[in-house]
Amino acid sequence: MPERRAPSEAPAVSEELFAPVGAEVELCYQTFGDPDGEPLLLVMGLGGPMTWWDTELCRMLATEGFYVVRYDNRDTGRSSRIRARVTRGQLVRAFGGRKVKAPYTMSDLAGDAVALMDHLGVDSAHVAGISMGGMIAQTVAIEHPRRVRSLTSIMSTTGRRTVGWQDPRLIPSLIAPRKPGRESYVETSVAFWAVIGSPGWPADPERLTARAGETFDRGYSASGMMRHMMAILKQPDRTPRLRSLRVPALVVHGTADKMVHVSGGRSTAAAIPGAELLLVEGMGHDLPPELFETFVEAIARTADRAS
Repeated sequence: MPERRAPSEAPAVSEELFAPVGAEVELCYQTFGDPDGEPLLLVMGLGGPMTWWDTELCRMLATEGFYVVRYDNRDTGRSSRIRARVTRGQLVRAFGGRKVKAPYTMSDLAGDAVALMDHLGVDSAHVAGISMGGMIAQTVAIEHPRRVRSLTSIMSTTGRRTVGWQDPRLIPSLIAPRKPGRESYVETSVAFWAVIGSPGWPADPERLTARAGETFDRGYSASGMMRHMMAILKQPDRTPRLRSLRVPALVVHGTADKMVHVSGGRSTAAAIPGAELLLVEGMGHDLPPELFETFVEAIARTADRAS
């Protein structure tokens, strides 16, 4: 296992690159730091491109000696779009527990992550995921245990329906039809993040506006968002299999999270043997820049347990 050591100069940042990971899927990715450092794969959540992993946070992680890889999940950013339609009616039926076929599963999304590691020549990596990305990261650890050095699950849940629920007032906004166009997307996105963000560290509206514009410009897909939601609704309860993990694990959750209730984080930590639970008062469903040092220190501490 390569030793993690701080670089002597500013970490290198790659261009946005592409990796074929399946017959229908090509992932866009970007790296930070020295390829000889310890690999750290960052997995984003529902409808989120890799750029939602803030560039400054990625640089800070690379400065800790990680070889950081962030990527667009399928159906986000510049990665492939899947040709399958999910309707709002299907989502409602899936939410109610009725039988509905999903275009792809959490296991498929985990397979994408592992295939990206294969493309990079990485045998194993520290894996960190946010929200749906946490679900993907957990699935990678369960289904491909030898590929994961440590696991960090942020503002996520186990897949069990009785924990990690959404504030019911958010659901109409998530499934409501959106007006087409950049201006509408930016306006809706800024308003939504203002609701689900951290009350302890309110986001700068200008920062939210810039991020929303960048997200749209890199390739927002409303239909892809629906397919992501179906994969989430159809995911299994991972609790029994999480109990079998033997990997250093960190679970981070905000106590003010409206998108994934803090019970999801508590249940995840309780299920994984030896997991550290880091609850952050006043944190919602975002990563405030004021907490970047806290996140970096916690991820590095968890990675050190793998050594």
